[in-house]
Amino acid sequence: MMKRIAVFTSGGDSPGMNACIRAVVRTAVYHGIEVYGIMRGYSGMIKGEFVKLDSASVANTVQKGGTILKSARSQKFMTKEGRQQAFDQLVNNGIDGLVAIGGNGTFTGATIFEQEFGIPTVGAPGTIDNDLYGTDYTIGYDTAVNTALEAIDKIRDTADSHDRCFFIEVMGRDSGYIAIPCAIGGGAEIVMIPETQMSTEAVIETLQAGWKRSKTSFIVVVAEGDEEGNSHSVAKQVKAAIPELDTRVTIIGHVQRGGSPTAADRLLGSQIGIAAVEGLMNGMRNVMAGIVDRKLVYTPFSDTIHKKKLINQTFMRMVEILSV
Repeated sequence: MMKRIAVFTSGGDSPGMNACIRAVVRTAVYHGIEVYGIMRGYSGMIKGEFVKLDSASVANTVQKGGTILKSARSQKFMTKEGRQQAFDQLVNNGIDGLVAIGGNGTFTGATIFEQEFGIPTVGAPGTIDNDLYGTDYTIGYDTAVNTALEAIDKIRDTADSHDRCFFIEVMGRDSGYIAIPCAIGGGAEIVMIPETQMSTEAVIETLQAGWKRSKTSFIVVVAEGDEEGNSHSVAKQVKAAIPELDTRVTIIGHVQRGGSPTAADRLLGSQIGIAAVEGLMNGMRNVMAGIVDRKLVYTPFSDTIHKKKLINQTFMRMVEILSV
């Protein structure tokens, strides 16, 4: 029996986290379970930053970006001593189970914590990168893509007006999931992502071919984790190879993390929040709630952490065809 649970957000913030927190709180209230919020993730867990929540606590939050529980990374939680302190705080507050909203790092910490102290945790995939195995979409991804795409649309106007080649860097240290839809939806000629082997030489060849066809403006979308380097590095090499090409670099950066969540992210966060609480009630532990083929699934943390979520190669082919 779950009598009292706690919810926290950890790692990078993402739009829709508040919708998930709201759903966790109201689902707990609906089922007669007390619910606490832990401020600042694992760091707040260690320090005992617990706040009792009710339905009114999460009113008017579904439309807000960021996370009302705030987020922080905790080096101390990576130590046995830190996890012991966190466990003691949970015991002192009578917490029976946890809902962890975050990504791989969050779930890795929850796995070790459960193995050492037996506190059951159900995870909610909160990351704009959409790189977690076990769910088609992560909370915040849709908003991040739309934010980046809006910026690319505006940059396209300038690129066309001045006959320039823009290298636009989007987030995605380990994944091209943001870059791919931005490239397709933004009409980019090239996309560089960590999952592919596109070399800077190949980028140069593609741009030279376009230049010879009298094409004068280009958009190259670069995921920040591409193995060829960041957008500045790629742009410098391209400029050296094609001096006549007027190149510019735009890094969209943390703008992608903020803003009011889209309808898709509000819905996903709400659905996952309900599933996380009811998963705990049904005895689940060390699993992440996700949506695969429009169906709710629970994936073991071990799979979410270690299995690679692959890029759909159809999307890569789309970029190639549509950039002709």
